[in-house]
Amino acid sequence: MGKRKRQEIEEHAEAELTEIGGTILQHTEATFPPSLLKYWHQRYRYFSRFDEGIWMDDDGWFSVTPENIAWQIAEHTKQTYHARVIVDAFCGVGGNTIQFAQTCDKVIAIDNNPGRLACAKHNAEIYGVQDKIEFIEGDFLTLAEQGLIEADAVFMSMPWGGISYGEAPVFDICTMEPYNAPDLMQAANKVSRNVILYLPRTSSPEQIASLAKSNEPVEMHYLYTSGRAKALTAYFGGVLVDRL
Repeated sequence: MGKRKRQEIEEHAEAELTEIGGTILQHTEATFPPSLLKYWHQRYRYFSRFDEGIWMDDDGWFSVTPENIAWQIAEHTKQTYHARVIVDAFCGVGGNTIQFAQTCDKVIAIDNNPGRLACAKHNAEIYGVQDKIEFIEGDFLTLAEQGLIEADAVFMSMPWGGISYGEAPVFDICTMEPYNAPDLMQAANKVSRNVILYLPRTSSPEQIASLAKSNEPVEMHYLYTSGRAKALTAYFGGVLVDRL
C-alpha cells in the first residue's frame, strides 16, 4: 500500500473516531460548546498532556477527575490495598484509569457509553498505558452481580447527576441518580471488600460511614485543587482493618 493511500485511510479513520454519534471528541476553543467554556480553561488540570490529542465528550468535561487528584487517589490506593488488579467501574474518558494503570498491574475499565470508552482507550494510548488496561463496554452492576469480574479493589466515580449536583447543601448519596451508593456498594462487595468511592465534597460523612460493613472502618479524605475542596474519597475494606 502506498504512503499517500495509507495516510488517507488513517485520516479518514481518525475523523470517524473523533466524532462519534454527532459528538465532537477533540475540540478547539472555537468549536467548544459556549455553555461549558469554563471547563475548557481547566483542560490542563484534567489532562496535562491535553495538547497531544486528548478526547472528551461533553459529559467528560464536567465529570473527569482532575489529573493531580486522580494521581493522589491511585497512589493512596496502592499504599492502602497493595492491589494488583483494580476495577474502574465508571471509567468515563479515562482520567482515573490512566493513573491507576501507572500504579498497579492491571485495570479493568468499564463504561456503558461506547463514545466515552473510545475516549478512554485513545487517552490511555497517549499516556502509554493501554497495554495494562482491559476495556469493557457494559453495566458495572450487571457484571458484578453475575460474577463476571475479579479484582483486588473496586473504584467507583459514579455519575453525580450532571452539572447541578452541587446545588444542594448536602449531597444525598442514598438517592443519587442513576445509581445510588448503597446499591453500588452491594454490587462492588461481590467483587472485593476493598472499595473506593469518589464523591462530591458536600457528601455526608455519616451517610458514607453507614455503607461500611459491621466493625469495619472507613477512611475519608477531602481532595483539593487550586486551594479548594473538589471531592471526597472514601476507602472501605478488609485491608484497612489489618492496618489498625
